[in-house]
Amino acid sequence: MVKFCFREGGTVHTRQQPIAATPRPLSHGTKAESEPASGSGDDELELSVVMPCLNEESTIGLCIRRAQDAMAALGITGEVVVADNGSADRSVEIALSMGARVIHQKARGYGNALIAGFSAARGRYILMGDADASYDFGELGRFVEKLREGYDLVIGSRIKGTILPGAMPWKNRYIGNPALTGILNLLFGAGISDAHSGMRGLTADAFRQMKLRTPGMEFASEMIVKAAKLHLKMVEIPITLHPDGRDRPPHLKPWRDGWRHLKFMLMFSPTALFLMPGLLLLLSGLLLMGVQLLAPVDNPILVLGIPMDFHWSILGSLLTLLGYQVVNTHFQVRIYSVTHRFQEEDAFLSLALRVLTLERVLAIGILTVLVGLGLDAYVLQDWLRTSLGPLVSGYTRLAVLGSTLMAVGVQTTLNSFFFSILGDAHKYGYDANDGHDRR
Repeated sequence: MVKFCFREGGTVHTRQQPIAATPRPLSHGTKAESEPASGSGDDELELSVVMPCLNEESTIGLCIRRAQDAMAALGITGEVVVADNGSADRSVEIALSMGARVIHQKARGYGNALIAGFSAARGRYILMGDADASYDFGELGRFVEKLREGYDLVIGSRIKGTILPGAMPWKNRYIGNPALTGILNLLFGAGISDAHSGMRGLTADAFRQMKLRTPGMEFASEMIVKAAKLHLKMVEIPITLHPDGRDRPPHLKPWRDGWRHLKFMLMFSPTALFLMPGLLLLLSGLLLMGVQLLAPVDNPILVLGIPMDFHWSILGSLLTLLGYQVVNTHFQVRIYSVTHRFQEEDAFLSLALRVLTLERVLAIGILTVLVGLGLDAYVLQDWLRTSLGPLVSGYTRLAVLGSTLMAVGVQTTLNSFFFSILGDAHKYGYDANDGHDRR
C-alpha cells in the first residue's frame, strides 16, 4: 500500500496498486512510453481516469469497474482517481475497495473536485467522466487514441453521438446547451458542438498550461475557452450519453449553472461585454453632440427631415458619459484578468500601461476639465449679459458639451488612480492565490 500526498489542499487515502499492463497498441499502432514518475518509484502511468464524486454510492462501483476493465482489455497502464467532494454515503468506501485512489476536496464544486483530481493524477493522459454512469468508460480507448495522435484536448460530443431516451432533459438538449455552445463559439472561435460534455480527455501538460481555477460547473466552459486561447489542438469524438443511474436528483441546476457559464464567458471576453457596447455608446454620443455644433446658433439642424436641436445634444451627453464609463470598465476587467492569469499576457495592454502613466493620465483629465470649464465659462458670461434670461439653443449646446467634458475629465482623473493600482499589480505580478509577487 502506498500513500500519495496531494499538493493543493486535497488529502489522499491509501491506495492499492493501479492497473499495470504492458501497453498494447490501439488501432493506430502507437505504443505508450513509460518514464519514472516524479517523486515515485513506479513507472509513469499512461492514463488517469478522474471521476468527481459526491454521494454516488449507487453508481461509483460500476464506473470504476468499467474503466478498469477497459484499460486492462486495451493494455493501458492506468489508474482510477476518485475526487471526492464530501460524500456522506459509502462512495469512498466502495472506491477504495475497488482499488481506486480517493482524493478528498473539501471545497465544494464540480470544478474544485476535478482540479484536485487532475492535480493528483499521475498519468500522462487524463480522462474525466461523471461517476453517475451516464458516460460509458468503456469508450476510453478512443480518447487515448486521439491523445496518442497528438491532440491536447479530446471532447466527447453527445450531440454528434447518441443521446439515449431520458438521458438529457429537453430544455438542456434543445435550449441551454445549443445556446451556450453557440455563444462560446462566437466569442472564442472554439468550433465545437458540445461545450458541456462531461467526458473529456486531455494531456497532463495541457492541464498545467490551462491553469484551470473555476470552482463550479462553469469549469467545463473554462477548459474549452482556455484551450482555444492557448491554441491547443482540440478534437471532438462522438459518444453515447446514458440515463444516469442515481437514486436522487442530479447536482446540476440548469438555470443557476447556465447563468454561471454565461457569466464566465462574458467576463472572459471583456471586448464583447464592455468594449464594443461602450464604444458604440461613446461614438453615438459624440456624434450627436458634434452635429449640434454645426447647427446655426439660433436654429436646429435638419437630419433626414428631423430637427436636431439642443435636446439631442443632451441625449448625446448621456450616451457619451455612459459609453466612456463602460470603456473604462473594459480596461479595468482586462487588466484584472491578465494580472490574475485568467487570460494570457496582453502586449497592447502592457504597452498602454507603460505609456499612460498616472501623471500623464492625470494631466489629460485635468486638461479635459479645464476645456469643459472654459466652454461653460463662455456660456455663463453671455448668460450674465442677458440678466440670466433664456439661452439661445446654440449656447445651450455649448453648455452641454462643456459640462460633458468636465464630467469626462473628472472620471479620467479619478479612474487614473484605480488604473495605477491595477497597473502596479500587473507590473509586479501579484498572485491573489498565494499573496506573493512573481518577480
